[in-house]
Amino acid sequence: MLDDYLSWKPFFEVVPIEIADCAEISELHGQRFPRRWSDGEFQNLLLQHSVFGFVARQTNAFFSRPLGGFVLSREAAGEAEILTVAVNEKFGRQGLGWRLMQAALREAAARGGESMFLEVEAENRAAVQLYRKLGFEKVGERPAYYTGPGGTRSTALVMSRVLR
Repeated sequence: MLDDYLSWKPFFEVVPIEIADCAEISELHGQRFPRRWSDGEFQNLLLQHSVFGFVARQTNAFFSRPLGGFVLSREAAGEAEILTVAVNEKFGRQGLGWRLMQAALREAAARGGESMFLEVEAENRAAVQLYRKLGFEKVGERPAYYTGPGGTRSTALVMSRVLR
């Protein structure tokens, strides 16, 4: 019985974001990025027809359904972009980023997107590696784009992939 408990792994379902998720998404965003987007900012984005997203919720938790991660995207006139994506640090390296990105890619294509763009901090090696595995290629750079703690500046990579 103890071995079953110790080998227990969380299971997640990926479902569309709802307005009710905004406070929890904002909290996770603040844990993963230097500037936290407020729940109001997420709500305003989700009220736009072109914006969509997904959350990964743990399905086998005992008392709640913890948020494992989320992705927020937009599609307009054949171009889609990832606005933000985050995975809870305690659920990292379990494929949640991959699953969330796959959901966003499928939805963007279903909405008529022909290509998808994203920006990622060049030093975020894990994210850059994930995006490359998903078929994204670097199409540009924005030097000193991000401001980190203490005012440090870092480069953003602009990446793109074809959806069709």
